[in-house]
Amino acid sequence: MSFFFIDLGPMNRSATYTVTEFVLLGFPGCWKIQIFLFSLFLVVYVLTLLGNGAIICAVKCDPRLHTPMYFLLGNFAFLEIWYVSSTVPNMLANILSKTKAISFSGCFLQFYFFFSLGTTECLFLAVMAYDRYVAICRPLHYPTIMTGRLCGTLVSLCWLIGFLGYPIPIFFISQLPFCGSNIIDHFLCDMDPLMALSCAPATITETIFYAQSSLVLFLTIMYILRSYTLLLRAVFQVPSAAGRRKAFSTCGSHLVVVSLFYGTVMVMYVSPTYGIPTLMQKIVTLVYSVMTPLFNPLIYSLRNKDMKLALRNVLFGMRVGKNI
Repeated sequence: MSFFFIDLGPMNRSATYTVTEFVLLGFPGCWKIQIFLFSLFLVVYVLTLLGNGAIICAVKCDPRLHTPMYFLLGNFAFLEIWYVSSTVPNMLANILSKTKAISFSGCFLQFYFFFSLGTTECLFLAVMAYDRYVAICRPLHYPTIMTGRLCGTLVSLCWLIGFLGYPIPIFFISQLPFCGSNIIDHFLCDMDPLMALSCAPATITETIFYAQSSLVLFLTIMYILRSYTLLLRAVFQVPSAAGRRKAFSTCGSHLVVVSLFYGTVMVMYVSPTYGIPTLMQKIVTLVYSVMTPLFNPLIYSLRNKDMKLALRNVLFGMRVGKNI
């Protein structure tokens, strides 16, 4: 059962219910629509795993990609696999489920991983912007600055900061009294739907959570914008058109990913969402949590000759291995 009944004694005879599970409504529609959505999201999930997995294999197997830029890209692809896996498998199971229920602990576990991995992605994008800035603005010092040790340290810090920033606020949110309705009109456990179900106000906890999320978003996006402002200024000073095109090609992919991710995230967590229809909130969340990890391998590989060549070698090597 979803609720426990608690007798509050003679002073308060009103029924109070403690939520032990939540119901994720997901996307509305008849059974045929649900089957279509299940098939669509399953294909997207498999393609995301294959695309990002191929980038990881290419970076690991091709010696030409053993550089700081591709080391960061390979780790970013690994992060994207975990990020999309924090939502899609449960969403697929939820579509086929009759009850559409998720346990209380399961909901908050998803909440924690979703925000921690999202924060880690913001930090990764900032580190990748720093890498491009050093490569173009300080090319002679690039090998001595972007050493393997520094890259490993930066990647480790991204994971540590991302996962150590949210346990305390999410723990306090989980301790709030959730009574009455347990229905979440979303396909995942997110901040706004959970706070809407809380019986008691938690202004301080909510303020700290949103301040922390906004701080991460603004600091990383401001650093990325600053890096690319300096980078573009250096690119326009390159005398040859071929040099400028090469510089733009190495940065264009990263800018597209940054725009797609930050544009949709800020709609949800920086601008007010009260006037946005629920279906639109779901679609926006779907874009940055599911579609962005799918597009990233395409964006990085289609605009990068070295990556395309490495991917061909990996795929061709797999085919040769099978034929043997």
